[in-house]
Amino acid sequence: MTGVSFLLNPTDPATIFTPEDFTDEQRQIAATASDFAANEVLPAAAEIEAKNFAVTRALLKKAGDLGLLAVDVPEAYGGLSMDKVTSAIVADRMARLGSFSVAFSAHTGIGTLPIVWYGTEAQKQKYLPKLATGEWLAAYALSEATSGSDAMNIRARAVRDGDSYVLNGEKMWITNAGFANLFTVFVKIIDPSDPDLAKAKMSAFLIERDTPGLTIGAEEHKLGIRGSSTCPLVLNDCRIPAENLLGELGKGHHIAFNILNIGRFKLGAACVGGARTSLANAIQYARDRKAFGKSIAEFGLVQEKIADAAARIYVAESMAYRTIGAIDAALAGAEDAKEIQKRIEEYAIECSLLKVWGSEMLDAVVDHVAQIFGGYGYVEEYPAERAYRDSRINRIFEGTNEINRLIISGFIMKRATEGRLPLLPAIKTLMDELLAPPSFSSGEHSEDPLAREEKMLVNAKKLFLFAAGAASQKYLNTLADQQEIMAALADMVLEIYALDSSLARARKLTAGNHPNAALAQSITQFYAPQAAGIIESSARKVIASVAEGDSLRTQIAILRRLSKHEPSDTISLGRRIAQAAIDRKAYPLN
Repeated sequence: MTGVSFLLNPTDPATIFTPEDFTDEQRQIAATASDFAANEVLPAAAEIEAKNFAVTRALLKKAGDLGLLAVDVPEAYGGLSMDKVTSAIVADRMARLGSFSVAFSAHTGIGTLPIVWYGTEAQKQKYLPKLATGEWLAAYALSEATSGSDAMNIRARAVRDGDSYVLNGEKMWITNAGFANLFTVFVKIIDPSDPDLAKAKMSAFLIERDTPGLTIGAEEHKLGIRGSSTCPLVLNDCRIPAENLLGELGKGHHIAFNILNIGRFKLGAACVGGARTSLANAIQYARDRKAFGKSIAEFGLVQEKIADAAARIYVAESMAYRTIGAIDAALAGAEDAKEIQKRIEEYAIECSLLKVWGSEMLDAVVDHVAQIFGGYGYVEEYPAERAYRDSRINRIFEGTNEINRLIISGFIMKRATEGRLPLLPAIKTLMDELLAPPSFSSGEHSEDPLAREEKMLVNAKKLFLFAAGAASQKYLNTLADQQEIMAALADMVLEIYALDSSLARARKLTAGNHPNAALAQSITQFYAPQAAGIIESSARKVIASVAEGDSLRTQIAILRRLSKHEPSDTISLGRRIAQAAIDRKAYPLN
């Protein structure tokens, strides 16, 4: 399977990877990471949140002793060289406390991977063994005050001086800066004879903490993830040996953007882990809290929130491990770092899908949890308050969700124009179908319990093709400038992938007679109308902006035809899902 093929082709459930496919080794690693987060990290939460970085460093060293920092590091440099699914499992299970999860992920992902992929042999030998054990900790310095999402507009600069480079500039919002030993810093290398920053190309350097000219600024005081370190870096005539150049001269943007793909799928997995923890806290509270003579877990509106949270987690989990499993399959046999990056880049769209859907899923879950806790959800002593604050940053991390939405639809259109994705022929085929007389089917009354959802998915894909075709016809080569339309198309793709992943997992569990098959079916039936509603409203938004008069009325009639489906009994489904979660005192598909 190639990236984004789900849009045009039916998914074979047997080919997707799900959490039920974890190997015994992966389950053991998941248990190790879960136990560490529960027994080591959570008891130290107060000290971590108070920015006692000695505690954070000690915990990261303990994680290193367990091998949890070494999953992505090659064995030749003291690592475990494990697959991406295992890497995501660790990120998922370590996400019980947002502040520590951020420190952990920044070190193991964007802090360490640039050296794994782009480092010289000498750089790898020098740094990776220390990073794999937690003896040294890493940070990644790309953002600046005037160039957050616009990464190519950085102003930090370097000038060659003999066998050194002299760096000047300032970096902002650098995670782990307060205690990191090693920084990957992005600058533009200036030709003194032509110091125009706009012409200079981005490069990356490895800078050790005690390098003269590098100053770590004061800690930021943040809305959430308060226990993580976030500081500016100031480069003032910071002299770096030329051998500290990371990767090729002028190719720093390749490092920045390729590393972000890994960061995005790991963030999607971490959001699943954080949501599971929050839901378990809410269920425990709802079971214990009494009102009007009974547990509030018995109230229908509380159960509705528990069901919605559990369903969203299931969908995000299905999307995440399906994607990362596909990446692992694509990486089979790849040894060269450039080939690995190329194969991961094939799934750049899916990585952005995981980041956006996962972060917005977590926001919805922690909002439900705070509401279930009621007044206590607003009090610091209870876990709902911290989770609510900590969640918000995820829609900004690793590229804002707005930027990622533009990446999703922009990359799809780019692949279509390059001939790598047969989107335009699919749109033409659909238009021929829509112009033919409608046929009527009784498929929704099939004995297949997921027939309705299957039909909704098929029609959702047609709606995307229809909306994308209408928008392309209207704006041609300027479509990328219509950000609202591009975001609406991305929302359609997000929900198509969500429904496709949920449905495929439910079918796979059903085919395997898995004990959770019936529950997976119920969750898919419960969530499908939500996905369909978002897809329909997004399509309506696009069509209304590109057509008017008779053309608009014709296109709205087509939209109604493709959006039509029988309603699900989401109340009964929700009660079934909630009861399963309440009985298990946790996310019910653990």
